Amino acid sequence: MNSCSVVSRRCLAALPFALALPARAQARGARIVTTTAMLADAVRALAGDGLSVTALIGEGVDPHLYRPTRADTQRLLAADLVILNGHRLEGRMEEVLARLARAGRRVLALAEQLPREKLRRHPEIPDAADPHIWMDPLLWAEAAGHLLPALAPWLAVGRGEEGLAAYRARLQRIHAYAEGALGAIPAERRVLVTAHDAFGYFGQRYGLALESIQGISTESEASLARIEQLVALLVERRIPAVFAEASVPDRAVQALIEGAAARGHRVQLGGTLFSDSLGRAGTYTGTVEGMLDHNITTIARALGGTAPAGGLNGRLAA
Repeated sequence: MNSCSVVSRRCLAALPFALALPARAQARGARIVTTTAMLADAVRALAGDGLSVTALIGEGVDPHLYRPTRADTQRLLAADLVILNGHRLEGRMEEVLARLARAGRRVLALAEQLPREKLRRHPEIPDAADPHIWMDPLLWAEAAGHLLPALAPWLAVGRGEEGLAAYRARLQRIHAYAEGALGAIPAERRVLVTAHDAFGYFGQRYGLALESIQGISTESEASLARIEQLVALLVERRIPAVFAEASVPDRAVQALIEGAAARGHRVQLGGTLFSDSLGRAGTYTGTVEGMLDHNITTIARALGGTAPAGGLNGRLAA
């Protein structure tokens, strides 16, 4: 066990099933700690209100750059199960998570349970894939199924399966909405320009070309050369809108808008998308369903697709 690393798919995939639960843990509700709110959303969907679920990384916080606090470490140590995304999303938490795995704690890297052939290559890290799997509702629905074995010891018979079926149905409905809303975007406008490369699975699923200022991780600074390259693309393709992200500063996005204006092409800020975090806890956009609804609706309306201001469920602010 001590040879296992938190970024090793082989080791982490085995952990949730290799470790026996003590009877004491089976007799009470589990304490589940997830790194991101997206993971917590999926766990709550499967488990209902029977488990204590805590997400460490909150609204508008970039998981690529997040460093765990002392309180976070205490929560992780006290947890019955720790769920992370994996594939280096939680880059600055790796040391803490690796220690938990080596100590024999129950740790699940959810994205690393998916077959590698279904994942985008990570251009910056050879042993990792693109971690942003929640951007594709169908891929996220598949990933959610891998929570069942890890949560099973604390769930009533059938509860997890029922929760998973309902969750997948909501994600399927969001997917169908995306196909219609984004499918109506004219061919010449099907370019999504964002702050960093978090929308690769989204673009792959819905036929949008992706252009970003930064790569898959936000660790590196945006280069002037990349900004100039994107400005030239905006002007040449007459792209009408670019998008900021809630968890990434918008300075570089504003530089694109100003650069295009200096060359005589008006580009609007199409809106702020949720990329590496959800909205405020307890709100509609604080769920994966609401986050996707917001992003799909915002992108479609800015690039010429068809979407009502209130989104699929009429719950978005106009």
